Amino acid sequence: MANEKNLKPFKKGQSGNPNGRPKTLDIREAMGEILHEEKDGKTALHAILAAQRAKAARGDTKAAELLFKYAFKLPSQEIEQHTSGNMETTIRIIRE
Repeated sequence: MANEKNLKPFKKGQSGNPNGRPKTLDIREAMGEILHEEKDGKTALHAILAAQRAKAARGDTKAAELLFKYAFKLPSQEIEQHTSGNMETTIRIIRE
């Protein structure tokens, strides 16, 4: 049962949350600030990319894949599916 002393009815047109939604931190803005911090004349972003490049040069295929993925955007895939009456299915993958 509600305590009637705690119930504060709102007047017509009055907001139930006058201060609005609390402001949240923009993750992209925060990442941008962190990645552009400099140490020894190098930004954090350059240091990270150099480390990934060094790992790729040593043969780390995951590091190489990550670099290529973000540098050259992987091709999209489109899948077409055709089904006939006897439930035979043909799938064709198109790479651009």
